[in-house]
Amino acid sequence: MRTLARRSRGAGPLALVAALLGLLLLLAPTASAAGGLSDAAATLKKGQVYVAPAMTSRFSQSQADALSKKIDKADKPIFVAVIPDKAFGKSTLQDLRTLVGIDGVYAVWHDGGLDAGGDRGAMGAGQPQRIAGAVSRSNSGDIDATLNAFVDQAAPQTKGTGVNHSTSIAWVVIPVVLLALAGAGVFFLFRRAKQRKEAQARAELEQLRRVVDEDITAFGVELERLDFNPAAADADDVQRTDYSQALDSYEKSKRLMDEAKRPEDVKQVTEAIEDGRFLLATLAARREKRPLPERRPPCFMDPRHGPSVKDVDWAPAGGSARAVPVCQADADRIAAGLDPAIRTVDTEQGPQPYWNAGPAYAPYAGGYYSGFGGGGLLPGLLVGTMLGSMMSTPAYAAAPMMGGGGYQDQHEGGDFTGADFNAADFGGGDFGGGGDFGGGGDFGGGDW
Repeated sequence: MRTLARRSRGAGPLALVAALLGLLLLLAPTASAAGGLSDAAATLKKGQVYVAPAMTSRFSQSQADALSKKIDKADKPIFVAVIPDKAFGKSTLQDLRTLVGIDGVYAVWHDGGLDAGGDRGAMGAGQPQRIAGAVSRSNSGDIDATLNAFVDQAAPQTKGTGVNHSTSIAWVVIPVVLLALAGAGVFFLFRRAKQRKEAQARAELEQLRRVVDEDITAFGVELERLDFNPAAADADDVQRTDYSQALDSYEKSKRLMDEAKRPEDVKQVTEAIEDGRFLLATLAARREKRPLPERRPPCFMDPRHGPSVKDVDWAPAGGSARAVPVCQADADRIAAGLDPAIRTVDTEQGPQPYWNAGPAYAPYAGGYYSGFGGGGLLPGLLVGTMLGSMMSTPAYAAAPMMGGGGYQDQHEGGDFTGADFNAADFGGGDFGGGGDFGGGGDFGGGDW
């Protein structure tokens, strides 16, 4: 018989085995299921056929041996259990598969009929159930004939090879324990890292909330300062539309900020503020009979200044000169050799320009510039700043591409997979001899 893997047959020190078994029980107390289920799983690991003591009068040991030899000759991961109907419950098939821990095709005969399921690595979805239903109908309750017919039909369609039953218990238990310990360690490390990340995100969001609330308030002040009355005689429908949409942007920014759960949620808020400020600038131009403004990025020095009117060459402290969009007031200051009115925020190092206040401000700035090729314009504006350095890293550029890689399970029938298998791939659909998993309650208790 071919085997899944070649392992040493040495039993190992009994003390080590006992200690590891004890540790395994502590790590996975749910593995100690009812006696009948655990006995069945242990037997299936050795011979791939299990007959409950209460069923030997109906399916003899010689019949079980013959079926086991047939499965052994086929060299396929097929596992068969014969149990009393009272021991069969809705989760019996999956529980048995979990305890055996080997990808394969599983069949359980009980008085209600033959039920079967399989891992997708061993057989196509739904196929074990269809075979079970067909052989159950054609053999009318004859256990031996039903099971032999099932194996005859399932073996050619089952992928993978048979199981090495000579493997010592030490070499079964030790890898499971080591994997459990490694998995627990990785779990706690990831959980701790996740908790730290979540705490940092909460702190950054609160830091951003104060700043963005100031921006929203400044936007509201501009709305009031405009002193537009939609019912005024000189107001037309176009002006009323601009004003209504600006109000909508204001309300939207407040609502989105209230709902924000993560720093990146702030991007939608500043997008709404930018939209609203441009609408206000457009409305002001209509009322004053001026040419409508060009849709330009917000003033780089302080987005609260509203849309920019031109690009000017400017260099931040310690940085090189570059063309940045600015409002008219800042353009005049720079032309006069004065410092522009830069938006500063509080940090642990004292007040800093928003572009040097840390990575939390990336979504804040990104929202303001998202409608202007923010993926390329903003990093160019921020060259030499803290945000610019962060945005130029490969990790920042690759971040949107991460996740959702679609890991594909490569297990085939016969692989040792423990309880870590997808129960949704195992079972489902109509099972032969009685439809859905049925029977008397939980799988349980006492001998079969």
